[in-house]
Amino acid sequence: MLLSTDDLRFVVALAASTSLAATARALDVTPPAVTQRLRSIEKRLGLHLVDRSGRRMVMTNEGEHLVIGARRIIEQIGELTEGLSAQRTLVSGQLRIVAPLGFGRRYVAPEIARFRAIHPQVTFRLLLSDRPARLEDDACDLMIYVGKLGNSSLISKSLAPNERFLCAAPGYLAPAGTPKQPEDLLKHDCIALRENDEDVTMWRFTPANRGKPVGVRIEPHLSSNDGEVIRAWALAGAGIIMRSEWDVADDISAGRLVRVLDGWRLPPAHIVALLSTRTGRSARTAVFLKHLQAILTPAPWRQRSPINSRR
Repeated sequence: MLLSTDDLRFVVALAASTSLAATARALDVTPPAVTQRLRSIEKRLGLHLVDRSGRRMVMTNEGEHLVIGARRIIEQIGELTEGLSAQRTLVSGQLRIVAPLGFGRRYVAPEIARFRAIHPQVTFRLLLSDRPARLEDDACDLMIYVGKLGNSSLISKSLAPNERFLCAAPGYLAPAGTPKQPEDLLKHDCIALRENDEDVTMWRFTPANRGKPVGVRIEPHLSSNDGEVIRAWALAGAGIIMRSEWDVADDISAGRLVRVLDGWRLPPAHIVALLSTRTGRSARTAVFLKHLQAILTPAPWRQRSPINSRR
């Protein structure tokens, strides 16, 4: 007569208790249910497992023998489960990754190389784009996206927090002055990053005291679809940029760039992973996503820079 793994776990719980009532509490069932389960097992085995003649419930010799075997079997099942879980990390196949130009170069590409050193049977196709949202939902297995995404059938997974800052080089601010209100930007040289099909000339602000939001339509003197280019222009003193925290945190901390209008908040541009509903559940996608989440938790730019300590 066969016993199930549930039967074996019941017997182990029974041996760890001092009474049938205590077993019932441990298993979150009623005492009659425990009694019925015990009788069923004893009937199937043709053995008496429990002696209840005294004040305490005591396992018989046959019961003790069964408990020892049950514990060994349950432990072996656990080891087998852990082994199978480890096998799931031996991933293979091709992963198609889409990422923004700058963030992809700085954070995604290096992690792909590190991941392949651990999982050499995985191959990658990395596409860096300034407009990843234009791609079809099934064009990749995983898309790294920075900012607010419109309607999409992709599954979103959070990777890291990311604010946007206005900043400029000290060499620009010294002669031009520092803006005090968002409207002052109309008198300054502003630089626009054209990406993600956003309305990049409308800069929207919310005061730190949660007052009324303000929008300013800038007239950029310089613009590009490459964040590295506009950052270089800002460092050269060409004007004021709106840029992601991940890109300029080190420059601000080192004094190469200075935050302006830091009493006003810009819409955040948090970093997410977007998974295809068709291919996003593969083992290689899940393992690479977990790898990225580990690398970006906590956000590296916040570990290196003290500029967020005021929040």
